[in-house]
Parts: sequence; structure tokens; C-alpha cells
Amino acid sequence: MAGMSSHSALTVGFDLDMTLIDSRPGIKAAYEALSARTGTYIDSDLAITRLGPPLEQELVHWFPDERVEEMGELYRELYPEYAIAPTPAMKGAREAIEAVRRAGGRAIVVTAKHEPNAKLHLSHLGIEADAVIGWLWAEAKAEALREYGATVYVGDHTGDVRGARTAGALSVAVATGPCAMDELLAAGADVVLDDLTAFPAWLSGYIGGRTAG
Repeated sequence: MAGMSSHSALTVGFDLDMTLIDSRPGIKAAYEALSARTGTYIDSDLAITRLGPPLEQELVHWFPDERVEEMGELYRELYPEYAIAPTPAMKGAREAIEAVRRAGGRAIVVTAKHEPNAKLHLSHLGIEADAVIGWLWAEAKAEALREYGATVYVGDHTGDVRGARTAGALSVAVATGPCAMDELLAAGADVVLDDLTAFPAWLSGYIGGRTAG
């Protein structure tokens, strides 16, 4: 099992939405499809400014509590048809994964997204992760990070920072999502990068420091 491998090897975790992929166009299309199917107004432009937390935390703004679970299931059912094709990789995403591989490490994806849909995104974009673990948000991400022995977790949200810190992993934040650089630093990020294009150089320095230590 991948999770049972030696924890001394470099394992880097990555968030998905707004870290590796710009999921705004796809999620907007999925919300519009859900709105059309249900006849319920959803401000999709507003919804895509709040990406990161689990889907249900957004659906409560548009549906009564008793319908949220049902609407979540319908959204996830519609998602592959509407959301995968319009969603591009973030700048530097492929290179960030490749940098981990070149260093002899493993790159895993830990996301709050429905795991099958997360895998569809990566497959569509040709991004190969060593493992994809879904349904985990904020502190709960620490479960997978610990299981796989991740020493670094890269994400764009303060929830990702909390997940890294809970796992005892270094929190590397990218200011490409809904959280500004100062927010990420205030949440306890160890490093904040403008975007993933800066990650390979940062990783090289991190590995150098680890080796020297």
C-alpha cells in the first residue's frame, strides 16, 4: 500500500481546486446546470468566489437544509458532464508535480472534492498523482497527510493551512484562490508563494536544507 511506505521519503500533498486546477469555469457551469434542473436561483458568479469548503457549505445558501443532501448528490451527478472540460490546470501545476517526482518524491492530492470527480479532472488534464484522496476538508485533511507521511502540504485556502498544521506538515500556500497572502500568513502558513510557478525553486531549496540538516 502506498500509505504504508517509508515516511522518510519525500511526500508532498497538493490541494486541487484553485491550487492545481482553476475550477471556477467548470463549477460555474455545474451550478448553472443545477439551477436549470431544479428551477432554483443560484448566483454562480458569487459561488465561485468561495471555493475551498465542502459543496454542502455553499448549497445551504440556495436550498433549504432538508434538500441540501439531495442537491449535493444531483450536483455531483451533473458535474462530470458540465465541469470537467472547461477546467484548465493552474499555471505551474504540472511542473510542480514533476518537481516532486524529479526529487524522487511522491505527489498526492488531498481535496474536499468528491473523489471520483477529482480523479476525472486530473485524468482530463494529464496530471498524474501518486494518490488522490477526496472528501477531506481543513483539519480532516491531516488524516490522509499523516497516512501518506506527507511533510509538505500545498494549498490556497486557510483551511489547507489548518490541515497542514494539524498533520505536522509544512504549510506552503499559494495566493491563487479566495484567500489573500496576508490571510494565509495570519492562518499560520510557513511559506506563501504567488503561484505554483515558484514551487520548483522553493522545493529545491527546501530539499537542500533538509539534506544539510
